[in-house]
Amino acid sequence: MKLSNKTLYIVSTPIGNLDDITIRAIDVLKNSDIILCEDTRHSLKLLNHLKIKKQLVSYHKFNEKKELGKIMKYLNEGKILSLISDAGTPSLSDPGRLLIQTCIQKNIRIIPIPGVSSITTSISISGFKDQFLFYGFLPKTEKELEKILSSLCQLSFSQVFFIPAIKINFYLKKFKKFFPGRKLLIARELTKLHESLYREDIDKINMFKTSIKGELTVVISEKNIKDKFLDENKIIKKAKLYLKKYSLKDVVELLFESEKINKKKIYQICLNIKKNEKIN
Repeated sequence: MKLSNKTLYIVSTPIGNLDDITIRAIDVLKNSDIILCEDTRHSLKLLNHLKIKKQLVSYHKFNEKKELGKIMKYLNEGKILSLISDAGTPSLSDPGRLLIQTCIQKNIRIIPIPGVSSITTSISISGFKDQFLFYGFLPKTEKELEKILSSLCQLSFSQVFFIPAIKINFYLKKFKKFFPGRKLLIARELTKLHESLYREDIDKINMFKTSIKGELTVVISEKNIKDKFLDENKIIKKAKLYLKKYSLKDVVELLFESEKINKKKIYQICLNIKKNEKIN
């Protein structure tokens, strides 16, 4: 296989089972001058398995800015570079975006070598609608997490997240709060020997009693577009009481958390109350 000079290849690698690599990916790695690796020690396991010996350059989120100049120099010299991550497709919650953006600006050719991704793998076995949003890693702090989830729970699509297994219970509690009525799939060790899938209604989820390791792919099902019955009189009564003490924004959040109905409808009701108060 003849590769193009002065080209960056974005190569997908297995997420667990080393036999999942494509024939084309093997050919590209064999014919590259340099392979950029998130963790060279980890990538060596795959490359040794494939009997590929090439110059490896460490390229990860902590050094991607520092190494960028050196990498662009290699490309300008006409070298063929491949970018791989520890698992799956580079630049999807992995390093690579900065390098790709720079190559686009410098008119350096970029060629994708598609393959495995835990995102599509988990969606394909979820049984949920394939109109989905991939978010990646959720915030670690409670305040930021609630801010993000209060927005995401309004979307009707299925949603995919990456979560460190050690914090699974922290996130499950928030999913119960913001995604009632939906279903959930937790995929662990995908394609590996100890692959496990956990499926449950979010409302019925129990917290994990024993600690689990690794990185989890969590898929939340699509939202039932039929809104909960809106008792407008009840909302108006509560809104009038809350608006005497809190800001419009805070009242909308309070009512949304307690009633779990469309936030836009709550906002419009509160806004009408405020307008009527000004008129009177």
